[in-house]
Amino acid sequence: MTTIARHLRARLKGWGGVGAMATVCALVLVFALVLACAGSPSGGPSGTTGRTVSHAARAQADEDCTAPEKQTLSPSGADGPTIEAIKNRRGEKRKLIVGVDQNSYRWGYRDPNGGESGTLEGFDIDLAHRIAEDILGDRDAVQFKAIPTDQRIPAIQDGRVDMVVRTMTINCARIEDVAFSAPYFRTGQQVLAPKSSPITGYDETLADQEICTATGSTAYTKLETDKEAGELPASTDIRTTVPNQLDCLVRLQLGEVDAVVTDGALAASQAAQDPTVQLKGEAFTTEYYGVAMKKEADDLVRRVNRILVDFRGDTTDGWQDAYTEWLSATLGDDSSGSRPPAPEYLREN
Repeated sequence: MTTIARHLRARLKGWGGVGAMATVCALVLVFALVLACAGSPSGGPSGTTGRTVSHAARAQADEDCTAPEKQTLSPSGADGPTIEAIKNRRGEKRKLIVGVDQNSYRWGYRDPNGGESGTLEGFDIDLAHRIAEDILGDRDAVQFKAIPTDQRIPAIQDGRVDMVVRTMTINCARIEDVAFSAPYFRTGQQVLAPKSSPITGYDETLADQEICTATGSTAYTKLETDKEAGELPASTDIRTTVPNQLDCLVRLQLGEVDAVVTDGALAASQAAQDPTVQLKGEAFTTEYYGVAMKKEADDLVRRVNRILVDFRGDTTDGWQDAYTEWLSATLGDDSSGSRPPAPEYLREN
């Protein structure tokens, strides 16, 4: 344990402001790894996910699904049973409960200079505040619950949160389990690896390399599908999965894996945290983030879609302002590649 921690501190040296946050996350993970002993490298995805989608079920979902980012309800400002239940909460409980990340730099993370109870901030956090303000009239009437990547869907289904705003990709398998808003961000899967690595992207250079992904992520699904189809080198090891995506960065820093595959928007933020790693190659998928809610929460889905219309069109405190504040430093000043498409609302019920 002491040797690992010392090695980790050496790797993290010189990170600067955001390093404090990453260091804490890293040390917590090291402790967790020791307790877990072997993690999941030898057996595929770890068993912490709330639901495992079989190959057959995923194939059927893909076959029956077209353009999942369009499978949402039309906007409406009307209150319904879900919104009324939220509004009827009393006292300190009268808040919107939102599942978020607290470790994704620039998306949902704690200010490293904010003390032990540093304020959550980032692009997703701004959007959650905006939704709370519209529904409850107070942008601070929101209770944030930090949830692991692999618990996003179970948290919604179990009623632990009203919604998840956590860089969650809309895809065919997921719309079987939860309802999504229209897209609020466009991204794609990319490879993150040390600058010194021979890996050049999502290509043959991944042969004999060990790749880390988050359990239940679209990255793991893509790797698994491509490996089965022969579109990924057969010797690529994709067995290492972790509950939280940031844990992959720590494994990469520890030298336990050779590369990470995740959304490019997240990978860019991680590269900004550690100057020894970089994005390798271009994005090899196109994906869209959406706000996830319960399947039957039609009024909440419609309300969020109306809020997103306003968010995208607001020229003083809207989508572009949030992008400039939180993401331009890692993704560049030109936001055109990250803007979601004009929404389409093809879901009828």
